[in-house]
Amino acid sequence: MATAASPASCFHSWSCNERGRQLSLSSSLFLPAASTNFQRDYGEKLITLSTYRSSVRRVPGFLSRKHKGFKSITEKNAKPRLLKVMISGAPASGKGTQCAYIVEKYGLLHISTGDLLRAEVAAGTENGLKAKKYMTKGQLVPDDIVIQMVKDRLEEADSQGKGWLLDGFPRSSSQADALKALGIKPDVFIVLDVPEEVLIERVVGRRLDPLTGKIYHLKYAPPESEDIASRLTQRIDDTEDKAKVRLQSYAMNVGALSSIYADVMQKVDGNRPKLLVFEEIDRVLTDLQDKYERGLTAGEEKIEVPSGVIYENKDNWRGIPTRLNSIPHSREIREYFYDDVCRATKNAVEDGIHKLKVQITIPELNPEMDVYRIGTLLELMRELAFSFARDGKRVKVCVQGSMGAGIFAGMPLQLAGTRRMLEVMDWGEYESKGTFINIGSIGANEVTDNDDMFILMAPQNAVGNCIIDDLQAMVIAAGDRPVIIVNPRLKDLPSAAGVMQIRGREKRMEFAGSFFVCYNFRLLYLSGTQYPILGALRMAYPSQYELYKRVDLDSGKERYALLGTFTEEPTTEEITAAFDGRDPKKLSNTGGLWKILFGSI
Repeated sequence: MATAASPASCFHSWSCNERGRQLSLSSSLFLPAASTNFQRDYGEKLITLSTYRSSVRRVPGFLSRKHKGFKSITEKNAKPRLLKVMISGAPASGKGTQCAYIVEKYGLLHISTGDLLRAEVAAGTENGLKAKKYMTKGQLVPDDIVIQMVKDRLEEADSQGKGWLLDGFPRSSSQADALKALGIKPDVFIVLDVPEEVLIERVVGRRLDPLTGKIYHLKYAPPESEDIASRLTQRIDDTEDKAKVRLQSYAMNVGALSSIYADVMQKVDGNRPKLLVFEEIDRVLTDLQDKYERGLTAGEEKIEVPSGVIYENKDNWRGIPTRLNSIPHSREIREYFYDDVCRATKNAVEDGIHKLKVQITIPELNPEMDVYRIGTLLELMRELAFSFARDGKRVKVCVQGSMGAGIFAGMPLQLAGTRRMLEVMDWGEYESKGTFINIGSIGANEVTDNDDMFILMAPQNAVGNCIIDDLQAMVIAAGDRPVIIVNPRLKDLPSAAGVMQIRGREKRMEFAGSFFVCYNFRLLYLSGTQYPILGALRMAYPSQYELYKRVDLDSGKERYALLGTFTEEPTTEEITAAFDGRDPKKLSNTGGLWKILFGSI
């Protein structure tokens, strides 16, 4: 019997930093991992198999392995890039709350021009004295004075050492142009998007406690007692009429800024609980930090691509990867989706959801396209399995077994040979396969007491043989252990004579639809085509569905602009309305080109 080695070493050969290895059916997917001196790399971080399952979460960084060209961020002369953030939001959009969250987590210097003006006046600075002349007359302080204040503040030592968050500034295109001329440009321009009717409700219901300065809302944050309620006051401009005027002014200003900051603008749905709003902002800022850290810590690996194919670097993405119509997909694109799927699936499992479905149909994972690659699906399965095995879970990766007997034995064409591929592909060294990861088939007889969870690769029906019966039996046998199906195709398929399986069909379809979708990504095209890509729909649990529109830039590149979010998967009509610039909640009969918009699943 093989001696059990450290589980940490089981997976170090395929760390999250190595997902980009170029993949073909004859390359690194099936090659043994290169041996490394684990004791040298990890020293005292070695742990034993018996302690792994209880202690793995407390061992920092033991899964990373050094790349060629790796340079530690703590090495001499390494200077981390600091975040530069602008945030904009209409009155009552929740901007102040989000600024507080951002500053608390990222430690950025928070600059509000209102606070800055008052501080400069109080300090009697040159800029403050200039501004005071206008403020005492009730006049607006000219842009050039405010811009100079902002510039001076950004040049101070604390800003240079922390990075900065510009709150509600610039407000106009002239201010933005002035900042740009001074070389002041954000890494990201966050816009909190909240419907006008919601903003008005928030404004009109707002109240102030004159004794404590605390802000209440009659509906969303009512006062704690009758005594407090009796002394609350309303700001003179917190009326519906005045709120509408302020909102119109804001809409005009942010519209002008959109063109200036189009390449860095991120719209965030602010009509959600504040923590969900911050979750999306946090993801944007974390992605930026990861990008900068990559540039400091790892040399970019050269990607060999066919002549004439251009990949857009990850640094240019806004929200989701671009150039998804370039095949084969780049390392960065595959890596993004592997991370996205693993994170969403783990979130759902940790929340106690046991029947899970992953639906991802980027071109290389869409069997309806001629660029479909089984190798990419296998790579996704391996990453998903490793993401749980690293937490000490014993994972069984299952693929559909053959059907029939003798000359009638076979399986769906898409899955032909995949069981053998799973058996021989690279699962790392030190007995990771056979200890934490095992290969099996779909069926109740594959469920053993040693399995903690099951990941099923693209289960699908075939004419004359319905996989749903085996799948249902397996789910029952698994009990409360997670069963995750990846890219299933569980609709009944007609035979050559057009005959469907009728008996029990309703119950089969009900079971097939009972899996909880924890991840969904699909591209949007026009009916009957698979090019050009018009947009994308993404949902990663626990976030909402995000609808993106692909935008061509003057530079010849592209970006994906967030149009809005949905609590449930939007219909074709709702997607059409959003692309037309209409409110999907106010649907009417739609016609024209967008009527035939659809997503390939």
